[in-house]
Amino acid sequence: MAGFSLQHPWAFTFGLLGNVISFMTFLAPIPTFYRIYKSKSTEGFQSVPYVVALFSAMLWIFYALIKSNEVLLITINVAGFVIESIYVILYFVYADKKARWFTAKIMLGLNVGFFGAILLFTLLVFHGDKRIVTLGWICVAFSVGVFVAPLSIIKRVIQTRSVEYMPFSLSLTLTLSAVVWFLYGLLIKDKYVALPNILGFTFGVVQMVLYVFYMNKTPVVADGKEAGKLPTAADEHVLVNIAKLSPALPERSSGVHPVREMGLPTRTCAAEVAAATRAAPNRDVVDVLVSRQSPAVGVA
Repeated sequence: MAGFSLQHPWAFTFGLLGNVISFMTFLAPIPTFYRIYKSKSTEGFQSVPYVVALFSAMLWIFYALIKSNEVLLITINVAGFVIESIYVILYFVYADKKARWFTAKIMLGLNVGFFGAILLFTLLVFHGDKRIVTLGWICVAFSVGVFVAPLSIIKRVIQTRSVEYMPFSLSLTLTLSAVVWFLYGLLIKDKYVALPNILGFTFGVVQMVLYVFYMNKTPVVADGKEAGKLPTAADEHVLVNIAKLSPALPERSSGVHPVREMGLPTRTCAAEVAAATRAAPNRDVVDVLVSRQSPAVGVA
């Protein structure tokens, strides 16, 4: 319990700070779920980020319990477990049948099947320190996979020369979180907590540098197939899918209502927008759905 002991004030300070930052990150999807509640529909949002975040919280709680009750790891991940469970339940309530069934399959496969296999494997096969080492490396492997996720948005920022879907405040928060949890792991001499956050810090800094570099650049307009997807009088919105993978973060959307997409290659964007506006002046012409994966918040 070194991280919780006042005999290690710096470890306690960084652990407490990590709890605060990570708790705020867990609460970030609240606007998304408020919109889902108001519209009584998941509006095309995906459940995967919340299911994965729930699995991450379960995994780190198990690790912290096995390793002599690391209280500060337990507190934040118990909070994460409760919050992510609420998100998943709300998703089940308002999702359509297809999305609900897809979410159920992921939950059974990841949170029940895979987690159960890890639990049985580590408890039955290993004992003492070997159990902690094995579980620690499993946590590291999962966390590294989570932190690699931002490569997708980094690639898109470079391709489009636009930082619209990579807010600076978000990258800064993730970087600070990685620094705090790295220092906490270092101070309590837990490499399994510290190691993944080196990668998290690296990707956070890269995102901030890219933001500064591209913030005033002129975005590149999509060509080809995507450029031909424009609204008609019969379609209220055009849905543009932009995959955005980032540790610890929820999906974001800008007034999304999934509808059909139609390609009209013979007309220009300006002409189509004007036509759609004349046909339906009170409708939104283009909405963008940002699908962001946000696993493994607030642990390591």
